[in-house]
Amino acid sequence: MVVVPVPDPGLGNTSYVVDLGDGSALVVDPERDALPYLQVADDLGLVIRHVAETHLHADFVSGARELVALGASLIAPRNSRLAHPHLPVDDGDELAVGDLTLAVMATPGHTPEHVAYVLADGPTPQVVFSGGTLMAGGVARPDLISPEQTVPLAEDAFHSVRRLLDALPAEVEVRPTHGGGSFCSSGASPTGDVSTIGTERSTHPAVTAPTAEAFAADLLAGLGTYPTYFRRLRPVNRRGPDILGVDLPALHLVSPHDLEGRVVVDARPIARFAAGHVPGSVSNELRSQFGTWLGWLFEPDTPIVFVLDLDQDERELVRQARNVGHEAIDGRLELAAWTTAGGTLDTIPLISAIDIPAGGTVVDVRQRSEWESGHVRDAIHVELGDLAAHSPAVDGAVVHCGHGQRAMTAASLLRRQGFASISVTAAGAAEIGAVLAGR
Repeated sequence: MVVVPVPDPGLGNTSYVVDLGDGSALVVDPERDALPYLQVADDLGLVIRHVAETHLHADFVSGARELVALGASLIAPRNSRLAHPHLPVDDGDELAVGDLTLAVMATPGHTPEHVAYVLADGPTPQVVFSGGTLMAGGVARPDLISPEQTVPLAEDAFHSVRRLLDALPAEVEVRPTHGGGSFCSSGASPTGDVSTIGTERSTHPAVTAPTAEAFAADLLAGLGTYPTYFRRLRPVNRRGPDILGVDLPALHLVSPHDLEGRVVVDARPIARFAAGHVPGSVSNELRSQFGTWLGWLFEPDTPIVFVLDLDQDERELVRQARNVGHEAIDGRLELAAWTTAGGTLDTIPLISAIDIPAGGTVVDVRQRSEWESGHVRDAIHVELGDLAAHSPAVDGAVVHCGHGQRAMTAASLLRRQGFASISVTAAGAAEIGAVLAGR
């Protein structure tokens, strides 16, 4: 059985393209941009005829409708209550897809409507597409629906994992959607890691936990924050996002005189931003996590103008923006046009650890789990996602995150709030701590 993973490292997710043996393909949990799946199918000489959703996604806009518009049929849990055409399925259903059989197993936990799909060739199950229910060493978080449902869903996850492990043969491959690096996951191995039912039977926390209550307590104790846009994408996916087509639009040029009411997001590398940028612009370097932070920091209807270097991938920027529901992206601003029109440039110092002033304040904007794994003594901790709501009085501070990108985003937000003397270091906590301890 040919199963081709299509990973998105920035989101920590993996979709799948499956050869169904009759010239057709199945795609499981596609993200919004259809092009990667079409390219894989074309490479295999296949036509995408089926799309399967394991659950309503909160971390990305589904690409199922894009593939349906190109001729595929959509399979989705009945309890998703999708408002667009699909084949609703329930626990115990079996479907013929190409030369194979797709069996449906209800697996609530990550979400109430969640199902897993077991793909079999004749009588032999070979792969389970487990979505967010069963991952290598973990499960997807159960706290994205409501506080009232969080504990019950965590306990449901325990039972769903055990159901899969009890029902399926040991050699069946486990192919999850969420993985390590996803804000949806908890305790999972890296994205794209393939496990088996047999391996998880001996190692998974749902097996080693004595009770559902103990499993739930341990799971919930380890959860950190998650992007705010997660709260708005489930309804988008239930309603059905707009169909954009394969050819994503190019960003049109915006005049330097036409920025009123727009936010400027500078996607250039942080060293370029540090050396000179449009005053008031927000740094968010184009990288695999670009979309996550765009969705976390700005509402989807925010009119945004981007600054890019000429050698950066504009299509990738648009893809990531659309993937988290940002469709009001207004265009791009050429920095040369800004300065030619008389615009000034602001700077934010990017310094090494040894240049941190003696007695200076260090602000750490990493996630809580990163902070707890080791941090600079006497540093102030504010997660980047919380910075707008909990901004400390930090004028004169040095911001760090371990690599510089999140720190520069934080520094640009602090500058917008009126803090004039902010600098950034790309040094990690251990290096900063060693330098400060040596003084």
